[in-house]
Amino acid sequence: MKNLAKRIAILLSLLFLVGMLASACSSDSDEPEELIDVSLALDWFPWSNHSGLYVAQERGYFEDEGLNVTIYVPGDPSTVLQTVGAGRDDFGISYQPELLIAREAGIEAVSIMAMVQHPLNSVMALAESGIAEPKDLKGKKVGAPGLPSDEALIDTMLRSQGLTIDDVEMVNVGFDLVPALISKNVDAIVGAYWVHESISANNQGFDLNIMRMEEHGVPDFYELVIVASEEKIADDPEVVKKFVKAVTRGYKDAIADPLDAVAVLKSVKPETDLEIENPGVALLAPLWATDNGVFGWQEKSRWEEFAAWMVESGRLTSADAAASAYDNSFVEDAN
Repeated sequence: MKNLAKRIAILLSLLFLVGMLASACSSDSDEPEELIDVSLALDWFPWSNHSGLYVAQERGYFEDEGLNVTIYVPGDPSTVLQTVGAGRDDFGISYQPELLIAREAGIEAVSIMAMVQHPLNSVMALAESGIAEPKDLKGKKVGAPGLPSDEALIDTMLRSQGLTIDDVEMVNVGFDLVPALISKNVDAIVGAYWVHESISANNQGFDLNIMRMEEHGVPDFYELVIVASEEKIADDPEVVKKFVKAVTRGYKDAIADPLDAVAVLKSVKPETDLEIENPGVALLAPLWATDNGVFGWQEKSRWEEFAAWMVESGRLTSADAAASAYDNSFVEDAN
């Protein structure tokens, strides 16, 4: 009898231990996986063009992919390609012309998706100035943010009407483009977006003449691209894949309802000016869409033709950089 009682006690003890272990295992499996921290450096302060990113963040699309994404504005946005290329940032937003220049200089950044399919950059002048075409800029001061490609862009526009950049005076005004123009410190500006700065000026009571680049000799190009380093792509492709998938979801939402996307941006960034961003996103949203329906898609011909133009304009020594400057594999997978 004593042996039976002893055996029962041992059996109950074993069952208790098994239960405890099962409970512990179950408890461990219920714990959420630790999110991977990644950074995204913006090209400018948050505005409607970034709304898809904030949609992805606020609706948990990054978290769904196991990512904790820090979206921030660098102290100097012109250094994004350098910080991404050096691995100090995981992802960044930059410009197709600047990326080609940077790659030729040895910076190993790659475009993993095109945010905006066509140029936003333009030349603007006050309507009252009478400057309506590139040829009207002869002898005028043109304010610019100081990006290396801006002179090449405006030079091509001027050449389309018989002038060159030597016929104008370039003035570096940083990113205070509209203030420099409406204060008449300069006669025109380059580097301003026709979906944003023009609306800002209009809201302040100033009518502008806008000269679109692709209408004056500049090849069509991707205004903004999201970049990662070659090392990140090679060593951590799963993180890049997850990031692109979440961004794609955010922008699909933004394309479907642009005003709602701006409302999400406003909820995160209360300083967002809806008087600019709501009309601006109506112009911008069609430029997020692609002909083949794959958000972020990049055409080989667009990279090759633009690189060839940069060689012709003296900003690149070779167009060879175009072949390795972009990677469509991640947007293909995300779509």
